[in-house]
Amino acid sequence: MAVVSTSLASQLSAVRLSGSNSDISQTLLQNVRSQIRLASSRKGSRGVVTMAGSGKFFVGGNWKCNGTKESISKLVADLNNAKLEDDVDVVVAPPFVYIDQVKSSLASRIEISAQNSWVSKGGAFTGEISVEQLKDLGCKWVILGHSERRHIIGEDDQFIGKKAAYALSEGLGVMACIGELLEEREAGKTFDVCFRQLKAFADAVPSWDGIVIAYEPVWAIGTGKVASPEQAQEVHAAVRDWLKKNVSPEVASKTRIIYGGSVNGSNCAELAKKEDIDGFLVGGASLKGPEFGTIVNSVTAKKVAA
Repeated sequence: MAVVSTSLASQLSAVRLSGSNSDISQTLLQNVRSQIRLASSRKGSRGVVTMAGSGKFFVGGNWKCNGTKESISKLVADLNNAKLEDDVDVVVAPPFVYIDQVKSSLASRIEISAQNSWVSKGGAFTGEISVEQLKDLGCKWVILGHSERRHIIGEDDQFIGKKAAYALSEGLGVMACIGELLEEREAGKTFDVCFRQLKAFADAVPSWDGIVIAYEPVWAIGTGKVASPEQAQEVHAAVRDWLKKNVSPEVASKTRIIYGGSVNGSNCAELAKKEDIDGFLVGGASLKGPEFGTIVNSVTAKKVAA
């Protein structure tokens, strides 16, 4: 507030000096009042955690189609040795074939997610994995709607919504992914795409309890390109506003909205400072135990100086 106060003081002096010119003084007074309103409405200025949502910071690691028994054993050892902040929910998503290995060796501090699940109960569905099977292995979460499932495998919004509804009904938490392609962003359709994808979830799920929304701009996934903190915050704030208007203020407040797209140990702290970014869904960097630990611990960047 010191900088604002100095600025206001100088402008108030200018108002007094320009008292003979009513037009100038009125303009200056309006500017001063505007700054006072802006300063009084700013959040995160009292040494509190800068989160618009009320949920706990959340970091997920999506290992995708990577790893061998040997490399995953080393990764698990690194994660077990990492000192992680307490006030973070941490989840990792190994490939299906290594879930049991990871579950049996990873510290219970870190929960296990699957990278996908079938839309209903298991049966004659070659190549699919049922929610019931995932629960049997000890999974607590599943990632659904990831762009690689949407744009490579061809899953549509409604199918993804149905998968989320079934997983939730069976007790799995869902990381619900949304995000736009580069051409959609360049065409000014980012919000349209994200809101359409959100609506498909909203139309299908029985409740938003157990859902974490992951905003992942497709053009930033695995490309090394990262949405700027301002770009990410803009979309996260719009998503929270959509929830407020189309679901409920309570859901908007408690639903965690995390960011994914080339998050790493170097950029996570600046992204984490944004009030509507409630954590991360991490790809490549989650395969490096120490770096993933750094990203988990970026929760400390949420705490601003008094």
